[in-house]
Amino acid sequence: MSLYLCVDCGGSKTSAVICDAAGEIKGRALGGPSNFAYLGLDNFIQTIQNAVSNALKTCVTPHSIEPVPLPSPEPLFAAAWFGISGVDSQAAIDKLTPALTALLGVPAGPQLIVCNDAHLLAAPLQMHPDVQYAVTCIAGTGGIVVSFARGESGGMKEMGRVGGWGWILGDEGGGFHVGREAIRQILTQSDISSVEGPPPPPAEGKATLIPRILERFGITDVYELLTVIHLPDPHPGANLTDATDITLPSYALVPREKRLSQLAPLVFASAFEDGDTLAINILRTTSSTLAEQIIILLRPGTLRGVKADDAVICFGGSLVGVEKYRNLILSHLKEKGHVFKYVEFVDDAAAVGAKGLAMSFKDRSGASSS
Repeated sequence: MSLYLCVDCGGSKTSAVICDAAGEIKGRALGGPSNFAYLGLDNFIQTIQNAVSNALKTCVTPHSIEPVPLPSPEPLFAAAWFGISGVDSQAAIDKLTPALTALLGVPAGPQLIVCNDAHLLAAPLQMHPDVQYAVTCIAGTGGIVVSFARGESGGMKEMGRVGGWGWILGDEGGGFHVGREAIRQILTQSDISSVEGPPPPPAEGKATLIPRILERFGITDVYELLTVIHLPDPHPGANLTDATDITLPSYALVPREKRLSQLAPLVFASAFEDGDTLAINILRTTSSTLAEQIIILLRPGTLRGVKADDAVICFGGSLVGVEKYRNLILSHLKEKGHVFKYVEFVDDAAAVGAKGLAMSFKDRSGASSS
């Protein structure tokens, strides 16, 4: 069976897409978070198995109601491409490859591509033959930027990367950064008010962010946020039905990183729907920090620097899926003298990757037959 699989493994969800040799999508499914650095090998493979098994339901004849069991006794995939958050070294790739081969029956080598999820976003470089570079920018739960140059035989080679260090050390511009910056600015404003008195009402917009966040955690005092955020992570497997203390707040069952990253939608709503000046300033801060990371890659004349005017910037992730947030990043870049020739948002990286994978093998077979 000549099927081509692409799996986009992110911090919030897994997206598996399967297409045939012509690039027509035959199956797709979503799964839970699949950041390899957070899950470890066994949990990661289980997440992939669930997502791919569900995606295969519409790829077999007749279609299956139940997930298709993996490993399969018969080869199903001609090739597979995994873009995995948390895969940042050759050692991680070497650890994953045998397990993925065992699960899918795809041998190690050119038929099985294992890389960071930022690589999937560089596909638009193939759509713009008049530029030589691509810069991919992921801002979802986490964040990372990577630059690529057009390589031999239509391929791409990685030039440089910035970020992608995870929530403890970085994830600039992503959901965790937005949530952390929101708490920091709220607390800073409260600290200043303890000296100067309450700030005046906003001249424009509505001040909705602080009430939204306090309501989210079921608290009434800004300084209670310190207790909420610093409360230790729940024990693995803990849930509301296991709680012996019926007064235990729901946020106590959410890992600390998620307590912060899940605030991002509240900040976006207050900024872009209500015009809350505090929320707008938070997003200006996080977007400019991410833009400064992109600028590290834009150093023409250096060993692997990229010129923005000879490149396409490819955005991916839930936060940069919001046009107004993307525009904040692009505006900061423009202020610093960096204007990309093309701007693309890839909203379905797994589908783009699966089709590109099928086409690349089609091109290879055509070249070998000629």
